[in-house]
Amino acid sequence: MAELARFFQGKKYMWDGQEYESEEQAAPVAEKYEKDGFEVETVSQDGKVLLYSRRVVTEIVVE
Repeated sequence: MAELARFFQGKKYMWDGQEYESEEQAAPVAEKYEKDGFEVETVSQDGKVLLYSRRVVTEIVVE
């Protein structure tokens, strides 16, 4: 089983919960995450490809 959270370059990323069969299968999902404002890291583990993502906070709204 994949780790729920991992650190890359000192930043915490969360696993999206899916195991992809190949880089080609994971690529469109990673592109969508990036388009939605997430940073994405790809990891190969036990013959599967895992995606870890994190969203960068750009604005904080305080009421």
